[in-house]
Amino acid sequence: MAEYERSRTMAALPEQVFEQAADTDRLDSWLPNALHVHVEDPPAVTVHDDHDEQDTSALLRARPQQMRLEWGTRDEGYYAGWLQVAGIGSGASEVTVHLSFFDEQHDPGERSVHEALDTSLRSLQEQVRLWVENTAG
Repeated sequence: MAEYERSRTMAALPEQVFEQAADTDRLDSWLPNALHVHVEDPPAVTVHDDHDEQDTSALLRARPQQMRLEWGTRDEGYYAGWLQVAGIGSGASEVTVHLSFFDEQHDPGERSVHEALDTSLRSLQEQVRLWVENTAG
């Protein structure tokens, strides 16, 4: 089993960050480019991976009271993960993403996962920044 985690500070209230992260219509805007989530009957979703042209049955649960998203494969148990938003004062938030790969064949490796997590967190940060600017204006 392999576990990976990355965090990023964002200049927005935790509720604003969580709202953007949990918006199922906008997941593709911050997830790694090769992954696309199709919401079926929540919490059931299908994740399409452009790299291997595979669709995987998965679950995605939002826990707004905890400002947490949780996900994982539904039938195969290949991977699971979570995103947690925490307020750190002065209108800022810290977002942490954690991934667990239970099957080493599905683990892309530390470098690839860390790059994907960093890119995703930067994309989410930009999405949040634009949303905050547009709603404040």
